[in-house]
Amino acid sequence: MNQAQKEAYLREYSILKNEGKPFFPYAVAKDSAMALIVVLVIVFLSLMFGAELGPKADPTTTTYVPRPEWYFFFLFEVLRVVKPPVFTPFATIGVPTVCMILLFLLPFYDRSPERRIERRPVALAAGIATILTIAYLTYAGASAGSPNTVDMKPPSSLTAQQVQVFNTGKLVAGQSGCLACHVIGENGNNGPGPPLTHIGTKLKPGAIASTLRNPTAPMPSFKGLAQASPQKFNNLVGFLSELQ
Repeated sequence: MNQAQKEAYLREYSILKNEGKPFFPYAVAKDSAMALIVVLVIVFLSLMFGAELGPKADPTTTTYVPRPEWYFFFLFEVLRVVKPPVFTPFATIGVPTVCMILLFLLPFYDRSPERRIERRPVALAAGIATILTIAYLTYAGASAGSPNTVDMKPPSSLTAQQVQVFNTGKLVAGQSGCLACHVIGENGNNGPGPPLTHIGTKLKPGAIASTLRNPTAPMPSFKGLAQASPQKFNNLVGFLSELQ
């Protein structure tokens, strides 16, 4: 910025400052009125709908899925997307810390006197990109399915006995950790294992059972389940074979 631009900026700033109103009481009154409106809205919502406490906590359950509040869904989704465990500390601690440091240092590295956002394309693009990214991650985190539940209905062509096998095998698949590496319908993670939504069209029941007993690393073996609980293992195989 040369001397002429600096003088023009200071002149414009002085004119705008003289035309403005003092912070007290004008801005204080507006902020107070808005704060009162927010408090009244919160009180109204609390009286009308109450607090959603959910069911009573069960300390013995093994299927409870903890989820953060909605304003942390974007960070929850970042953690879910990061696959290598070695990057987990960076996703949970590094990303928020770096963002906060950049925010605190903003007055030091942003020395531009221009305050009109339409004249600051870089800042405008960065702000819009940040908002869109957080919005997308928040939506993805809110709509992410349970990591231990398969939300699929049995095909209408199945008999009553096959439906029972399907539902029982679906429960076994959810509780066995299959969704940590596979996608089944709308649930699960896309990798490192292949999607299983249509695995029944690619492998016969015998091939599915053989793969479960002798899988390719890093997939764990289900040989122990087949020996300890053959019925659960067969239900799992039956469920996967019906995924057409």
